[in-house]
Amino acid sequence: MSPKYQIFVSSTYTDLKQERDLIIKAMLEMGHIPVGMEMFSAADEEQWEIIKKQIDQTDYYIIIIAHRYGSCTADGISYTEKEYDYAISRGIPTLGFIIDETISWPREKSEKREDSIAKLNAFKEKVRLKPVSFWRNQDDLYGRCSIAMMKAFNAYPREGWVRVSQVQDATASKEVIRLSSENAALRERVAQFEQNSAERESTDRAIAILRANKTRLSIWKKGGTTWEAGPELTLYQIFEILAPELQVELDLESIARFLAGHIAKIPISQLRETWPTPRNQVRSILADFAALNCVVPSKRKKMASDTNEYWCLGRFGIELLAHMRRRRLEKIESLIKVQRDGNNDDKDM
Repeated sequence: MSPKYQIFVSSTYTDLKQERDLIIKAMLEMGHIPVGMEMFSAADEEQWEIIKKQIDQTDYYIIIIAHRYGSCTADGISYTEKEYDYAISRGIPTLGFIIDETISWPREKSEKREDSIAKLNAFKEKVRLKPVSFWRNQDDLYGRCSIAMMKAFNAYPREGWVRVSQVQDATASKEVIRLSSENAALRERVAQFEQNSAERESTDRAIAILRANKTRLSIWKKGGTTWEAGPELTLYQIFEILAPELQVELDLESIARFLAGHIAKIPISQLRETWPTPRNQVRSILADFAALNCVVPSKRKKMASDTNEYWCLGRFGIELLAHMRRRRLEKIESLIKVQRDGNNDDKDM
């Protein structure tokens, strides 16, 4: 969608009419909308509000200066300078074109009064505070202005004007893009909801299976001659205690000692040093956990001399442990709340 820029052309009137007409011609050839001060009576103070509105709607402001200062307001400032100051105050990009002082110029198109000449020179200095071009004749001004406008369009792009049909087409395209984006976001939310639902279902099923299956640990105590029957526990109870130890990794024999010492709750000093829990029972428990994707063989690199078998939590095992710990914490919080409410009730009695 290519905008048409509105460009305000300002200069003194009679002395620069031909130059101004050339600038307006250049704008029209480029497909833009010139606004000339010919539309207004420069000496008419009542027109100033209309001029301001035109400048407010302007995308770029062009000022052409030769050797005339122009008609002045009651404050002694020319309408040309007043327009320029207003455009600057509105932050509108300005393009200044000042005549080369070395070029001869008709006397009748030049200021004669000293005070007007001084004001003109001061105005030129003000315009020079921003980048300007110095022109030598009409053709030179035409070329310099055309180039300057193209640079300004690229360096300082403005809103411009477009056809209603183009705006409608652009609006429709934006609406399609917006709806497509919303649709994609909704699909993503639905997919996430379905995934969360599936994960919750998978977690609940795994917990039910772990609770339903029990195993009785066998223990070999120090100085013993055979295996002794240890406590019967659900796989849920075993996993809840063992899982924190598997968050990094643990070798098979260490798991055996942990099961005997922490799950069977037999002091380490009373257990034999190697395999206080049968190797095949440890493997059986780990196999059950692995069947539910709770644990996996560790893939961390080891020294060649380390022949131990290591296990760690799988992704689902990490999620399951987090779920179990969260439920435990919530249960403790609930008990504390009930106790606190009970204490408050006692105080009220």
